[in-house]
Amino acid sequence: MKYVILIHSNPQPWGHPTPEYLPHYQDMPRAERDRLNSEFEKMLGELHEKGELIGGEALAAPESSRLYRWADGKPLVTDGPYSEAKEHLAGFFLIDVDSHARAEEIAARFAGPGETVELRPTMWPGGDA
Repeated sequence: MKYVILIHSNPQPWGHPTPEYLPHYQDMPRAERDRLNSEFEKMLGELHEKGELIGGEALAAPESSRLYRWADGKPLVTDGPYSEAKEHLAGFFLIDVDSHARAEEIAARFAGPGETVELRPTMWPGGDA
């Protein structure tokens, strides 16, 4: 079962890794931040070793995006972001696991101080999740 873990973050200021730019994280003692970073890197290594981590990427700042919509019978291109939102998509990880429960377990480990993480199943070409 494949799932995408979507990392949402505040676009102001923008940077990676996203926790470094969040007040909740910045207010923590350096030793605690170092511990969390170490645990996250260890988790990524474990997921990779088990074959559960397919890949992932950090995304550039929302204002660097281009949007493509259909209008008046043709594509209309505009600069992003597409919405006035407090949070924007900062990155994603694609995982392949044996169960929904395992996906939930992994997604919970991605949620850090001040962050929002979304877990969403992927769909087969026919549309079934």
